Amino acid sequence: MRPLTERTPKPLLRAGGKPLIVWHLEKLAAIGVNYVAINTSHLAEQFPETLGDGSRWGLRIRYVYEGAAPLETGGGLLNALPLLGSEPVLAISGDVWCDADFAALPAEPEGLAHLLMVANPAHHPDGDFRLDAQGRLHADGAPRLTYSGIGTFRRELLDGWREAVGDTPDTGAKPPRFKLRPLLEAAMAGDALAGSLHRGRWTDVGTPERLSQLDAELSG
Repeated sequence: MRPLTERTPKPLLRAGGKPLIVWHLEKLAAIGVNYVAINTSHLAEQFPETLGDGSRWGLRIRYVYEGAAPLETGGGLLNALPLLGSEPVLAISGDVWCDADFAALPAEPEGLAHLLMVANPAHHPDGDFRLDAQGRLHADGAPRLTYSGIGTFRRELLDGWREAVGDTPDTGAKPPRFKLRPLLEAAMAGDALAGSLHRGRWTDVGTPERLSQLDAELSG
C-alpha cells in the first residue's frame, strides 16, 4: 500500500468519505456492540487521534499496542485477549471492507470458530478453505473459498497455539508473533471449524488501486 501507508496506517485510509475502520465501527454499534479493542502498530498514535474513545458511535474503544512490528493475525488476537471477556470474540481485519450483516454471525460458534467466507478474488484465485454442505471448513479439497478476515472465535482456539505453530524466533518473542492459519488448520483437522458464505460485497484493500476502486464505488 505504499506510498499511502507511509503517513497513514492502512485501516485509517479513507474510502467513501471515511476511514476503512470506521465502516466497521458503525456496523458494530448498529448491532449493539459497545466495547471494541483495536490492535495497533504502525503509526499507532493516529488511531486514538482519529477515533478517540469511541463515544461518538456509542462505543468504548481500548487500544492494544503490538509494538513496532505487527504480531500477525494469531499473535495479535492472543495479545488482545487480556482486554477481552470470556465470551467468543468477533474479530474483523482492519484492512477489508464488507457489506455483511455482522449480526448474522453466530455469537456462539459451533466448534472453535466461525469464519465468514467469500468468493475468491482475482488476486487470490486458489482460495483458502473448502466449505462443505454442513457448514464445516476443511483445509483440503475443492472448490475453495477465501477467508474474509471476519469471524467469531472462542478463546479456546488459542489454547494450543504453540503446538500448532511450532517453535520459531517469532513465537519465542514477547509477545509472540504468529499467523492464525496453523491454528485454523488444527481446528479443521478436529472438525471444529465452521463457516458461512457471504455472497455480497467484499474488498481486501491490499493495493492503492483496490482502494481507489472501492472509494469510487462507495462515493458513487
